[in-house]
Amino acid sequence: MKIAYIASYFPRECGIATFTENLIRAVSADRANVPEVSVIAMNDEGQTYEYPPEVTFTVRQQHMQDYIAAADHVNTSGVDIVVLQHEFGIFGGESGIYILPFLHRLKVPYVVTFHTVLREPSFTQQLVVREIAKHAQKVIVMSKLAINFLTSLYEVNEDKLMLIPHGVPDFDHLRTDGVQLPESMHHRKVLFTFGLLSRNKGIETVIKALPGVIAKHPDTVYVVAGKTHPAVLRHSGEEYRESLRGLITELGLEDHVIFVDKFLSEDDLFAYLRHSAIYITPYLNEAQITSGTLTYALGAGAAVLSTPYWYASELLDEGRGKLFGFSQHHELCDIITTLLDDEMALEELRSRAAGYGSELQWSRIGARYRNLMHRIHSTPRSAVNNTRLMPDASQMPPLNLAHVRRLTDDTGIVQHAKYGIPNLKEGYCLDDNSRALMMVLMTQQMCKSKEAQDMLPIYLSFIHYMQTPDGNFRNFLSFSRQYLDEVGSEDSFGRTVWALGYLIRFAPNNSYREFASELFHRSFQHFDSLEYLRGRANAIIGVCHYLNYRPSDEGKFAALNILVKPILDAWETNRTPQWKWFEKTMTYDNGILPLALLHAAEVTGNAAWKEIGLESLAFLESVTMKQGYFTPVGNEGWYTEGGECPVFDQQAIETMAMVLLYQQAHAVTGNRLYLQKMFTCYKWFLGENTLRISLYDAETHGCCDGLERDGLNRNQGAESTLAYFISHLAVLKSSEMAIPRQEKPVQKTTIITAGMVSKII
Repeated sequence: MKIAYIASYFPRECGIATFTENLIRAVSADRANVPEVSVIAMNDEGQTYEYPPEVTFTVRQQHMQDYIAAADHVNTSGVDIVVLQHEFGIFGGESGIYILPFLHRLKVPYVVTFHTVLREPSFTQQLVVREIAKHAQKVIVMSKLAINFLTSLYEVNEDKLMLIPHGVPDFDHLRTDGVQLPESMHHRKVLFTFGLLSRNKGIETVIKALPGVIAKHPDTVYVVAGKTHPAVLRHSGEEYRESLRGLITELGLEDHVIFVDKFLSEDDLFAYLRHSAIYITPYLNEAQITSGTLTYALGAGAAVLSTPYWYASELLDEGRGKLFGFSQHHELCDIITTLLDDEMALEELRSRAAGYGSELQWSRIGARYRNLMHRIHSTPRSAVNNTRLMPDASQMPPLNLAHVRRLTDDTGIVQHAKYGIPNLKEGYCLDDNSRALMMVLMTQQMCKSKEAQDMLPIYLSFIHYMQTPDGNFRNFLSFSRQYLDEVGSEDSFGRTVWALGYLIRFAPNNSYREFASELFHRSFQHFDSLEYLRGRANAIIGVCHYLNYRPSDEGKFAALNILVKPILDAWETNRTPQWKWFEKTMTYDNGILPLALLHAAEVTGNAAWKEIGLESLAFLESVTMKQGYFTPVGNEGWYTEGGECPVFDQQAIETMAMVLLYQQAHAVTGNRLYLQKMFTCYKWFLGENTLRISLYDAETHGCCDGLERDGLNRNQGAESTLAYFISHLAVLKSSEMAIPRQEKPVQKTTIITAGMVSKII
C-alpha cells in the first residue's frame, strides 16, 4: 500500500509539520507491512525547504496550478490512499479554498484529519469543510466537541466521523542527556510554556501572575519557548514579544522570565518538561478544538494548568490538570502558589497526566490510523457515479425567492448588495429589472406563485418609468428615484426588449400583454441604430419571443433579418478554421451570440443560421467545458485567439447564457446531450467549478457575485442572483424533458408560501 500525505512537513517549523512527521513514523512502525510513503509538502509563501527523500512533490501555498499538478502527481504515481492534514492557514486562497480542486481531481480515496473545527465559521470556511468532508472516506477529529460541531453546524454524517486523539511520543525512548538547558533554569522552580508565539497565547497572564508567586517562591522562573508564529512575524514582526519584554521590565521580572527563541525538538521539549514544576497554556479564548502542545505536556506527565478552552476542558477532565479563567492572573497566581506549596498535590497531577498520556502514545495512535487505511484500501470502491448528468430536480435546492424579495422594494429590484444586504447607495438599473421580470414570469409558468405575481407589476412599472419619450430606455436610477443617465447602454436596451418580448409571449393576462406590447413597439424604432453585437443579440431573442406569439407580423420578421445581419457579417469576417467565433476576442456574456442565432433559426426555419449557431456553440464549448465542468472566460482579461484564456473573475451571467444556450440547442435539434451539458453548466452555481465551491448561498438564498482568484465575491447582487434563478427555472423546465414520457412521475401540486417556492418534482 502506498500512502500520500498532504500537509506542511519537516523541516518547516509548525505544529502540523511535526504532527505529520510523527504520524508517518507511527503508521510505518508495522515492520511486517510497511507502507510506501509519499509526502506532498505545503510551502508557505516565499519559502522553500530542504526536504527529506519522502517528499515527492511541493505545493506553493498561493499558486492554484500547483494543487492541480499535485493531484495529477498523486494519480500517476501509484498512490492508494491520501491522508490530508487540514488547517485553514496552510492552504491557499480564501479560507484555504485551493485544497478543493486538489481533492476533486484525485482518483484515489482520501481521509482527512481536521486540526481546527470552528464553532462560528465564515461562509467560505463552512463550505470548505463541508466539501472536504462530503467526499472523504473518513473524517478524523481529536475531540468529542469537534464531532458535535461537525454534525450540528456542518451537517457531516456522524457515521463518517472518527475520534482519534492527538498522539504523543513514547517518552521512554526519548533522550535528554544531550540537551543543554539555560543555566538560569537550574535549581529553580520552573513554570513552562512552549509553542509558536502570538497574541492569542496569553503569555501576559502568566507574567502578571508572577509577582504574587515570587513573593512566596522567590526561586520561580517562567520559561517561554518557541519562535514567533511566521504569519505574525510577516505582518507584525516581534511586536508581541517586545510588548511582553516591556511588561517584564515594568514588573521588575527580568530575572524571572526566560525566552527561548527557537523551535524545540521532541528531545528538547521532554528535557524542559522534566525540569519544570508546572506546564501552563494561558490561551485567551475558548475557540480551540485541539492543541498539540497541551497533549504533549500531558503525555509527558507534566502538572498542567490551562485556561478552559474547548480542548483543554476535555483533555484535563477527571483531575488530569487544573483550569483557570481567561486572563485571570490572580486566580492563576493562587493555583500556582498552592501547588508549589504542596508537592504531593503536584505529584498527583503528574501521575494522573502520565497515566492518561500512556494511552496517547504514537505507537497506539499510529496503529489506529494504519488499521483505518488498511480497511479503506481493502474495501472495493463503489462504482456508482454520484454526478447525475441529466437535469434532475432532486439534485437542486428548493426554489426560494427570499433574497429577490429582500432586494425588491416598491420601485424595483436594487442593483447591488453587500453580502446579502441590499446596497441602497447604488440604486437600481434597467438590466436587473428586466431580468427580474423574466424570472417571475418563468416562476409563474412553473407554478402559480402569489409572490411572483405580486412582484411582476413592480418590475414592469420600473421598465415603463425608464422608457424615454422617444421609446429608448435609461438604465440607471438612484435610490431617490433620480435618473442617472439620459440613454442607457445597448446591452440594457436589448435585455429589456428580450424581457418585453418574453412577457408578450407568456403574459398571465391581456392587461400585461397589452402594456408590454405598447412599450415593445415604442422601442422598435431604435432597433436599426444598435451598433454592438450583444445589444443586437439580446434584442433578437426578444423579437423571437414576440414572433412566437405573433407569427404574422411581417414587419418584425424584417426587423429580425436586419438585427441578425451584422452578427452574420462578424462571423464571416472573424471566423477561421481554428477560431470559430464572431470576434477576434471572447469577452463577456459570450453565450448570448449563438443563443440569438438559434432563437432566430427556430422562428424562421433558416438552416444556415442554425448551423452557425451550433458551430459557434461547439467552439465556445471547446473553450469553456474542456475540464469536464463549466469554466467561463474570466473577466480578469479577455480570451484572444492565440492567447491564454483567463480563468478568473468568473461571472454568473456567463453561466446563465450557457444554460439558456444549451436549452435552446435542445429545442432546435432534439438532441438530449444538450440537456446534459445544460445541467453541467447549471451546477457551476452549486460547486461544479474551478474552486469546487458553491456560489449559491443556502442561508440567504442569494448568489455570490463571482468566482475570484482567491475565492468567492460574497456580495449577492441582483445580476448574479437573478442569473442563478433564471438558470434554475430553465433547468427545472428541462428536467421534465429529460425523463422519457413513460417514466415521468405524476407531478405533485406545488404549494407556495411567502418567501418560498417549492421544488418541482
